[in-house]
Amino acid sequence: MKRISKTITFITVVMVLSSCASIVSRSSWPLTVKSEPIGASVQITNRQGISVFSGQTPATILLKSSAGFFTAESYLIKLTLDGYAEKTIPVNCRLNGWYFGNIIFGGVIGLLIVDPATGAMYRLDTPYIDEALTPKTTSDNGPALKVVSINDLSQDMRNHLVSIK
Repeated sequence: MKRISKTITFITVVMVLSSCASIVSRSSWPLTVKSEPIGASVQITNRQGISVFSGQTPATILLKSSAGFFTAESYLIKLTLDGYAEKTIPVNCRLNGWYFGNIIFGGVIGLLIVDPATGAMYRLDTPYIDEALTPKTTSDNGPALKVVSINDLSQDMRNHLVSIK
């Protein structure tokens, strides 16, 4: 009888003190970033605007899924390459399905303390980014020289012309 009581007590303690998502999942997730053309600069910032990665494509980075207790992390991935328009891609974290395993296995401790504290209650919403960068046009570079006929100018514009000799 004592042995059965000890076994039941042990199983109860393990179930109450365990946490489902922390056991079968993780709190950092890989994100692969690729671009066309390859070699673009990658800058990843978290929700506080702090840079967490700087490198070139292709790259695989481990990103934390939690920004704190009961707070999912979010990231901005900025791709830049000379001659191409800059591209910014948001990456968010969402609730991990294993977190709900606490209802059966982890109990209240897993739901309210362990998984929120470890960050395992969240996961990245996408494991892979593959972006095609678009070439810049002359209008992307600021002011440009445009040649027009004097006949295409309005009278007001003609009044502002300066003669060059």
